[in-house]
Amino acid sequence: MDLILHQIFSGLATGGIYASVALALVMIYQATHLVNFAQGELAMFSTYIAWSLIQAGFPYWAAFFLTAGLAFLLGVVIERVIVRPVEDAPIMSVVIVFIGLLVIFNSLAGWIFSYTIKPFPSPFPAEPPFGNRYVSSHELGSIAITLVVLSLLFVFFRYTPLGLAMRAAAQNPVSSRLVGIRVGWMLALGWGLAGAIGAIAGMMVAPTVFLEPNMMSGILLYAFAAALLGGIDSPGGAVLGGFIVGVLENLVGSFLGTELKLTVALVLIVGVLVVRPSGLFGKVLVTRV
Repeated sequence: MDLILHQIFSGLATGGIYASVALALVMIYQATHLVNFAQGELAMFSTYIAWSLIQAGFPYWAAFFLTAGLAFLLGVVIERVIVRPVEDAPIMSVVIVFIGLLVIFNSLAGWIFSYTIKPFPSPFPAEPPFGNRYVSSHELGSIAITLVVLSLLFVFFRYTPLGLAMRAAAQNPVSSRLVGIRVGWMLALGWGLAGAIGAIAGMMVAPTVFLEPNMMSGILLYAFAAALLGGIDSPGGAVLGGFIVGVLENLVGSFLGTELKLTVALVLIVGVLVVRPSGLFGKVLVTRV
C-alpha cells in the first residue's frame, strides 16, 4: 500500500510538469490551431538561461521570474519573425518550421552550454514537509506552482480585457478585427505566454532529471498525451490530463517495468485519437452539410 501511495503522489508531482508543458501546447493551439513541436526545446533553452543567471549570482527566485520574462519575449519574437511569415503556408511547411526550431534550439544549447549534464538547484527544502514519506518538498512545490499558474491564467482569460481579447482573437479572428482587436499581436502574446509557461516547467523538472539539451524530449511526448487526453483546446483539461498521465506512467513503471513507461504515452495518444479525438474536455465540432 505504501508503494502505491508513493507512486501516486510522485506521479502527481511528475504530472504537474507534464501539465505545464501541455498547457503551453494548448496556449499555442488555441491561438494558431497549430501544434508547436519545439515547445520542449524552448523550455530547455529557457532553463539554461535560468541556470546561467543563477551561476552569475542571481538569487533563485530573481532568476526564476527574469527567465519567465525573457522566455515570454522569446516566444513573441519567434511568432513575429518566424511563424508569422508562414502562417498561410501549407500545413507541412509549418510542421517543417517547427521541427527546424526544435533542432536549432537543441543544437544551440549544446554549442553554447555543452552536452555535459549539469545540476540545477531546487528552491524547496531538502527534507519532506510534515515528515511524510510519500512526496518530496520539490514534488509538492512543483504541483503548487502548476496550480498557481493555472489559476492565474484562468483569472487572466476570464476577467481581464486583454485576456478576453486574446480569447476572441483565437476563436474568431475575422470578427475580432472588425471590432478593433489587433489579432496579430494577440497571437504573439499567446506565444509569449506559452514560452513563459514552458520555461517554468523546465525549471521545475531540471532538478529531477538534471539539465542537458535533450532533457525535455520524453517530457514533450507525455505532454502531447496529456493535451490530447484532456482536450487540445481545453487548458483545464490539459492540466488534468497531465496529472492522469503522470500517475499512469509511475504505476506502469512500478508494476510492469520502466521499459513500458513511454509506451503508456504512445498508447494514450493513439487511443484518444481513435476513440475521442476531442479529448475528455475538448469541444466536439459538428458540421452540417
